[in-house]
Amino acid sequence: MLENIRLSFRGIFSHKMRSFLTMLGIIIGIAAIIAIVSTIQGTNEQIKKNLIGSGVNNVRVRVMQGDWEYEFSQGIPDGIPVLDENQRESLAAIDNVEEVSFYRSRQEYDGVFHLNDSLAGGIVYGVDEKYLSTAGLTVQEGRGISARDISKFRRVCLLDEAAAQTLFNGAEAVGSTIEIRRVPYTVCGIVREKETFEPAIVTMEDYYTYISDSAGMILIPESTWPVVYQYDEPQSVLLKASETEAMTQIGKEAEEILNGRLNAAEYSYKAEDLLKQARDIQQLSESTNTMLLWIAGISLLVGGIGVMNIMLVSVTERTSEIGLKKAIGASKKAILSQFLTEAVVLTSLGGVLGVITGIILAELISQLNGTPVAISWNAAVIAVLFSMVIGIVFGLLPSYKAANLDPIEALRRE
Repeated sequence: MLENIRLSFRGIFSHKMRSFLTMLGIIIGIAAIIAIVSTIQGTNEQIKKNLIGSGVNNVRVRVMQGDWEYEFSQGIPDGIPVLDENQRESLAAIDNVEEVSFYRSRQEYDGVFHLNDSLAGGIVYGVDEKYLSTAGLTVQEGRGISARDISKFRRVCLLDEAAAQTLFNGAEAVGSTIEIRRVPYTVCGIVREKETFEPAIVTMEDYYTYISDSAGMILIPESTWPVVYQYDEPQSVLLKASETEAMTQIGKEAEEILNGRLNAAEYSYKAEDLLKQARDIQQLSESTNTMLLWIAGISLLVGGIGVMNIMLVSVTERTSEIGLKKAIGASKKAILSQFLTEAVVLTSLGGVLGVITGIILAELISQLNGTPVAISWNAAVIAVLFSMVIGIVFGLLPSYKAANLDPIEALRRE
């Protein structure tokens, strides 16, 4: 076998240009597949990151009226009681749930001010002491909202960086006062996500998905929520999952627990299944690129035909060599093995060069178009193995032809 491999490399390097042109179809096909698969994986990871966030794995469960989130500004619906510690314990007992937080939220268009500056389109959250850790928020300046703030009904608030910039325009925010619907709140801290990311906004739907976050948010103690808004307003639930893949199941179980205590057929708690959204978009992305993969596969087929063609030429050129080997006792198996090995080495070398070219191509696409890529080493290994299979399949006919040459006829060709 080693001798056959050595002879194969000697044959390849003795006809460098011919060998390269033979491998070109394999190189192009493999490079296209690696580049496409890497781009698909990178895009899928970006989709998941945009929808779910950078590893926070939050599941939000909200009160819905049909397919739409209920607007509590319209009034408190009948049959939806306020959540208590019993529900918190039941939710915390769900497998893969790390933390549970209750919160209320309201989007404000003209109710938040600092002097003459307004926060239009921002969201006000009424949170408990566990919200920051559950949502993956860290305090950048000042301090967070403590259990004592909640129990003492202190009118303090946290701003994210976007809200602080809009309301204070670079000035010191901590210690200053803002008004939420004419109720004064003292800013006690500035928060941000532990791991921030820039969402890829391409469509208007993307824009409306992320516009609320970009406008900014304000967090106030849940106990002071009735001072600004309504008493006994039902809460939403924020759950932190231990792993991304558990998010969908956690959302379903949370829905069952919360809906089990409702007395309102018109309303229900529903989890925001971001993981499912990510998968749906990923499937759409992958199906769009399936045709490209088929085109790349056709390139491999053309490359395989090229290998078979050049191997048939090689058999013709080396007819006298084959006749001499058979005359001195070489078996059909030995001749078959030699030519088959040469075909496999040729396509495998093309596969390796194709993988390298594909990685370079993927990185180049990423640099030029800003498309995220994730190199799939599994795809690279499979591509090389597939190129070896092509060598076996398309090298079998020429190898069989060489093995079955009549030695007398072969020597007579000289």
